[in-house]
Amino acid sequence: MANGHTIRTVLDLAREHGCLGDQDPADGAAPIDVHKLAEVWQEVPEGLVFIDGHLSHLLDVDAVILLRCQPDQLRLRLEQREYSEAKVRANVEWEMLAGTWSEMLEFELEAPVLELDATEQTTPALLEEVMIWIEGGCPSDGVEESAREAIDWLS
Repeated sequence: MANGHTIRTVLDLAREHGCLGDQDPADGAAPIDVHKLAEVWQEVPEGLVFIDGHLSHLLDVDAVILLRCQPDQLRLRLEQREYSEAKVRANVEWEMLAGTWSEMLEFELEAPVLELDATEQTTPALLEEVMIWIEGGCPSDGVEESAREAIDWLS
């Protein structure tokens, strides 16, 4: 719990509900059966709950917050965490290609979306923006329109 709100990770939920596969020796990642997790995860705690993880938009959520990061800065952050080169490369490519936006469009998700550039912002500043958005009713132009206006690292 942080700031009085519940924070769960997709990874922890997958572990708890038997939706986590074996770790891949190539990149250290363990596949998550997000479709099964979306079916079996039912116990939502009272109050505001944040689900952290790049698959969270595929769960039954009321809104999606995308924290984006300039790819070169993302590479540095992941290398500092001592991620494998394969995992760093995969994450940087996903960010460059706006992978989450692609999935939200592909699966025709309808949740309100807030996209924030987290490259230079502090965690407290990001949290403040998120809370203002939530308290304002999560205003959004919808996934399709928001995707057109999304951060584009390739341009």
